[in-house]
Amino acid sequence: MGKIDKLAKMIDHSVLHPTMTDDDLKRECEVAKKYNVASVCVKPYAVKDAVQYLKGSDVLVGCVIGFPAGNSSIHVKVFETETACKDGAAEIDMVINIGKALQGDWAYIENEIKAVTDASHDNGAVVKVIFETDYITNKKDIVRLCVICTKVGADYVKTSTGFGFVKGEDGKFDYTGATPENLKLMKVSVGPNVKVKASGGVRTLDQLLVVQEIGCERCGASATASVLEEAKKRFSS
Repeated sequence: MGKIDKLAKMIDHSVLHPTMTDDDLKRECEVAKKYNVASVCVKPYAVKDAVQYLKGSDVLVGCVIGFPAGNSSIHVKVFETETACKDGAAEIDMVINIGKALQGDWAYIENEIKAVTDASHDNGAVVKVIFETDYITNKKDIVRLCVICTKVGADYVKTSTGFGFVKGEDGKFDYTGATPENLKLMKVSVGPNVKVKASGGVRTLDQLLVVQEIGCERCGASATASVLEEAKKRFSS
């Protein structure tokens, strides 16, 4: 596999903006097929359609669970996971209960991640656990989450949803997403069978190359076309 192909197979093409229509979904699945990325990451109702649009390709369909704020009960997250898998999702990206993590209710968090992980694995799907590092900012908490994910057998730890907006003193919302510092911390804090997915704010080829250098196996991106077109220009000459 060449350098460009390896970069493409790092990308989970994000189709998650709240305003996206069915036409947008179809168009973005065509983008995913064109560049032969790892997967599309879609909203739960869109799984069946994405599976149909991607038929005949080796691009997988991933589905977000408890998205974007992680507020659903454990039972609902498990049901949502099982439904997504039955609809054809091969990968599950779940958002943890952020408030429970911030208050240090690690028993709840472990039960939640284990429940969704077990439901995913029982249905043949890979599970990625989203921490939302714009909210979970304490490094000890990030490490603790990595340890829990390792313990319960999650496949990936993941930084962000792309929608973890933080309200500033001026009333405006800001967002950071994946940072090299957090990705490196997560990489060294998980066990050998747990991979790292960067998500949020990776919009350029140079940013994707940094993520790759850190050792991330996957990266969520919506700017897939521009990133990979730049890769073709840079690495094909």
